[in-house]
Amino acid sequence: MLVDIEGTTSTIAFVHEVLFPYADARLDAFVAAHRREPEVAGAMRDSAVLAGEPAGAPDTTVLAHLHHWLANDVKATPLKTLQGLIWAEGYVQSGLRGHVYPDAAAGLRRWHAAGLVLYVYSSGSVEAQKVLFGNSVHGDLSPLLRGYFDTTTGPKREAASYASIAAAIGVAPLDVVFLSDVDAELDAARGAGMQTIRLLRPADTPPGATTTHPSATSFEQIDITPPA
Repeated sequence: MLVDIEGTTSTIAFVHEVLFPYADARLDAFVAAHRREPEVAGAMRDSAVLAGEPAGAPDTTVLAHLHHWLANDVKATPLKTLQGLIWAEGYVQSGLRGHVYPDAAAGLRRWHAAGLVLYVYSSGSVEAQKVLFGNSVHGDLSPLLRGYFDTTTGPKREAASYASIAAAIGVAPLDVVFLSDVDAELDAARGAGMQTIRLLRPADTPPGATTTHPSATSFEQIDITPPA
């Protein structure tokens, strides 16, 4: 099982109305406090290059690009790295807790107990994924998850990314079921040979939305039986 986060295991509103503003408000201070750390320094350098600036551009210039990307939900890998680091600190220091739908937490536990191997693929960094599930409102769900994938594997709307994930897991794409609320992502996964299920959660699905994929409104409606 390969699961998306926004609109699938967790509400989109939590990410856009809680996590994004949290990171945006703390970005400048976090970079100033951790600027010499290799991961932060690398993310700032990569952000400058991605923005078309010199690698040694002033931090104020790079931070302006980062805030712009954050406001526009740009799937920039160095931004996602910094967001993940800020959220990880927030989960420890300020009692921040990751939203996970109750049916998603129950479904992950049910599938894990049944012997299914569970992975996550999100545009958020691997670090952000780990701290969300490790500090969820339903407790630490990280023991249920075998591994995590982010945009360092590839864009979520390209079939090659899903082929790479299947290869990394060590199974044929047909043996992977991918859950997402975005048809373009599901189309890419299907193009790589994976099975797909579209989540049509009432809180996260536009009125009148349709899909060419099998669908469900919650994990309770998804019955996956592992092979004997």
